[in-house]
Amino acid sequence: MRMWLMAARLRTLPAAVAPVLVGTSIAVTRDVFRPGAFIAALLGAILIQVGTNLSNDYSDARRGADTEERLGPMRVTAGGLVPPKTVLLWTYLTFGAAALCGVYLVVVAGWELLVLGVLSILAGVLYTGGPRPYGYEGLGEVFVFLFFGIVAVAGSAFAQLESWPWESFALAVPVGLLVTAILVVNNIRDMDTDRRAGKRTLAVRLGRERARFEYSALMAVGFLVLLPIAAIEIADSDSWSALWWLLPWLTVPLAVKLVGVVRTRVDGPTLNGALARTAGLQLVFCVLLTAGILIS
Repeated sequence: MRMWLMAARLRTLPAAVAPVLVGTSIAVTRDVFRPGAFIAALLGAILIQVGTNLSNDYSDARRGADTEERLGPMRVTAGGLVPPKTVLLWTYLTFGAAALCGVYLVVVAGWELLVLGVLSILAGVLYTGGPRPYGYEGLGEVFVFLFFGIVAVAGSAFAQLESWPWESFALAVPVGLLVTAILVVNNIRDMDTDRRAGKRTLAVRLGRERARFEYSALMAVGFLVLLPIAAIEIADSDSWSALWWLLPWLTVPLAVKLVGVVRTRVDGPTLNGALARTAGLQLVFCVLLTAGILIS
């Protein structure tokens, strides 16, 4: 169990939980809340995240991307703590459990969630697996934004409403940008070992300084984009209540501090801390956004 928890990388789970909260809150403002659909969406998102982490642990070890020089936490496959076949079995079982959550959601909400679920699992596996893993070609940020932002938020709202409100896509943008920032910190930390292993992440392609700018830009746009979204809602509803959607701006000081750390530090322990705090920031941002949506 301890090895499974290490491989599952529980610190990454806020990235899966937070978008479901935001998407579900949009439905609640329309007086719709299905507890079963919420639980299934939440568990499904968590299991897909864990399955992706397990798959990455297995695939990165086979491709030689995880070595003793890696600055991040130890991976169980590359570290010889768990046989590769066991990690692969864990991956299958975890994605299988996620599929069961998806079956329930398809029954109660519609076939559209089957498509999203299948695509999400494929994206998780093909990030570092398959013949041409997109994570090795600098496309990780694009897929993280799409699946942990647009798909997760809009899909969670659809699971409740069986429709696609514009707010679910608009508010998915800042959520996706902050989740993507988590990946950017990870790739900045690992860029030297990734380069030697032939893993051409976007950080490797851009270089350290441009990757740092990418992180700063994701943070800045993630906060600023809330303003036009709230303005559109205020104009549509003829009410100022959507100003509550700006509640996540309370976390701006933390974001500024993190940008300063990522732009100036290169050592592994500091960047590991920045990675954890970026994930924490994304969770608090989404909790405050959820609260703002519900209050409005």
